[in-house]
This record gives sequence, C-alpha cells and structure tokens, in this order.
Amino acid sequence: MTELSIDLVEYLDKLSMESDVDLLRDSLKMVVQLLMEADVSHQIGAKKYERTPERVTQRNGYRDRGWETRVGEVELEIPKLREGSYYPEWLLEPRRPAEKALVNVVQEAYIAGVSTRKMEEVIGKLGLSGLDKSKVSRMTKALDDEVEAFQNRPLDKRCAYVWLDALYPKVRQNHRIVSQAFVIALGVDETGHRTILGFQVGAAETEAFWVEFLRSLVKRGLTGVQLVISDAHEGLKNAVSKVLNGASWQRCRVHFMRNVLAHVSKGDKKLVAAHIRTIFAQPDRGAGCQQLDKVVGELAPSWPKAAELLGQAKHDLLAHMSFPKPHWKRLASSNPLERLNREIRRRTKVVQIFPDEASLIRLAGAILMETNDEWTVGRRYFSEKSMRPLFEPAPPGVDHRPPAAETKQADAKVHHGT
Repeated sequence: MTELSIDLVEYLDKLSMESDVDLLRDSLKMVVQLLMEADVSHQIGAKKYERTPERVTQRNGYRDRGWETRVGEVELEIPKLREGSYYPEWLLEPRRPAEKALVNVVQEAYIAGVSTRKMEEVIGKLGLSGLDKSKVSRMTKALDDEVEAFQNRPLDKRCAYVWLDALYPKVRQNHRIVSQAFVIALGVDETGHRTILGFQVGAAETEAFWVEFLRSLVKRGLTGVQLVISDAHEGLKNAVSKVLNGASWQRCRVHFMRNVLAHVSKGDKKLVAAHIRTIFAQPDRGAGCQQLDKVVGELAPSWPKAAELLGQAKHDLLAHMSFPKPHWKRLASSNPLERLNREIRRRTKVVQIFPDEASLIRLAGAILMETNDEWTVGRRYFSEKSMRPLFEPAPPGVDHRPPAAETKQADAKVHHGT
C-alpha cells in the first residue's frame, strides 16, 4: 500500500504542474488504475516485471474500457493476461445485451432532442454523463450486429409447436407517435427446449405481414410444425394455413374465454366460465367434443351468443387434445408468449416512446436474445422422450402420439414453470 501511495503522490504532483487538466477525473483514473494493478498482481502472484515462483501467468498488455462516472467518462486500461482473464468486477459489472440496449436507447432519445426532466432523471440513475453522438454510434453498431445475427440465424432443429403473438409499443415516426406491431414466434424444438424463432416490426397485423414473417422463418429452416397457438386474428390464421401447410391451429383458450364472457352478464360470468372449463377437463378429444356440445346446449337458453361462439370454436379450441396429454395445459393457450411480452414491457417501460423503429428492434431483440440464451442452457419445457414420437413415423393404423402414462412421468421431471 505504501508503494501505491508514493505513486499516487508523484502523479498528483505532476497533474498540479499541468494546465488544461480535469484534476478530479484524472485523479480518479489514477487511483483505479493503481488498484487494478494491485488486484491483477495478487491474481497472478507477481508484481509488474517481477519473477517469482508463485507467478501463474504473465501480463499481456491492456484493453480500453470506458467507465461512466458522475464526473464524466473515464478511459480505463484493463490489464490482459496471457492465460486466463482479468476483469475488475468489484468496479465494472459486465453489461448484458439487453442492459446495453436500454442504455443505448436512452442515449439516443436524449440526443434526438426528446429529453424531458424524467429522461434526465433516468440518465442520472443509470450513471450516464457526457453523452455524444460518436459514443452512441459505436454502441449502436455493436448491438445492431449482435441482434441482426440472432434474428437471421439458421433454424436447424425441427419445431413441433409454435406460438405467435404481438405487442404494440409506441414509436416516434415522421414527427408522430404511432403504435407498431412487434410480432414474436416462440417454438419448442424436438429436444423439448423453448427457442425464440424470430421477431419483426410492422405497421399492423395484416395477413400480408404475417405471411411475410412466417415465410422468413421457413426460409431460415423452420420445419416440422404440427401445431400453431395464437389468438383468433383472422390475418394470422389465414397466413398459417398458407405458409405452414399441414399444421393444426389452436385458438388461445384464455383469449377465447375473455371474448365469450363479454356476452355474459357480470353476475353470471363465473357460472358460465365453470361450465366451459369442464370441456378441458375431459380425458381425450372425443370426450371433449361431446362435453362441448353438451355445454353449448346448456348455455343456449340463457346466453345464446356465448353458446354460438363456443359452438363455432369447437375444433379450434380442442386442437391441442390431439397431442400428448402432458402437453395439453401449455398448448391450450398463448401464455408462454404472454409472459415473455410482459417481461419485454417491464424492461422497456423506462423508454415509453422509442426514438425510431431501429431502437425498438435493438432493445426488444436484445431481450429476446438474452432470454433465448437462458432457455438454451436451462431445463426443457417438455421432456425429450415425450417429443420424440411426434417426429417418428407411426405404423399404419397406429396413433403416433405417446400414451399419456409414458410421458406424464418424464414431463413431471422437467416441469419448472415459465
């Protein structure tokens, strides 16, 4: 510590003799550099230029890293090692892609002239200062390259199940604030892992937009789709039938329940909902169809519109019952994507209005990329054993779906919630 004190005193004396110097910022840099040198010396077992029996590796130059502080950006030189790595985690926390994207969007909004007192408060909480266009440009380029590579990566595994949904963040466009459709495709591949298949921004959820989006997924290698789960958007349904030939469509049970209960008086909603839930408690699709017909008959006298909607949605609501029973609960709705959408909204609410479409893709794409990485190394959504029969040819006259008893135990081992 005495050696550090001497070096620091010498450096401060040198600064006092120079003009045009920011004493506080440069002094801070000097202190941190000395601390890092001491830290890396302890890690490798030797001081700079020192040879000791305890030395495990050698220094190998430095890499630059900007450090945002209350007194401006401090350019640090982080020591590099020939073997292994050194990072001052006690000082700098590595930013994940989504966090870097959030910082970038706030900076862009500030420079674009849309700053407010609230935005300045956010910038202060993030520890930012000295914002300039060149800094934003460098960060933007790095993030855009990562997100674009993720968005266009090849899809090399078959996906039996695909969920589709959209959310509508606000974006500044041509001096106006408009809502843009940000659509996401989530899949479960043949190993049982969830994966973000793709995402895209458009003006609205038109059929042409959905067709273009689904074709881009197929072009990147999406195959094996047997069931698509979404809400009842007409353009989306038509696009699925055009692009994903042979795939069944499952109408989200949660969205349907909201739609049908809108035609029921407030005092009767619980009763009607309880009747409808009995349909999904049946042991197989045949029994489910029979129960649905029965419920339609029971509802018709008092709630004719609700009964009509239920009858019309018969096959769409029960499509998931043609697949392994342990999968039913998660296939019956778009809840997996709803949870992901809520996470995106939570992480982007600090922005409120995106400066442009590119900044929306950058931030939301980074969040999806981060989530996908977690899913890749995490537990399976469905067991691999229960997924395997979906892709194996079945003998003539034999149902290719596995018996529920064989897959229930396997899926129970990987059940972890979302």
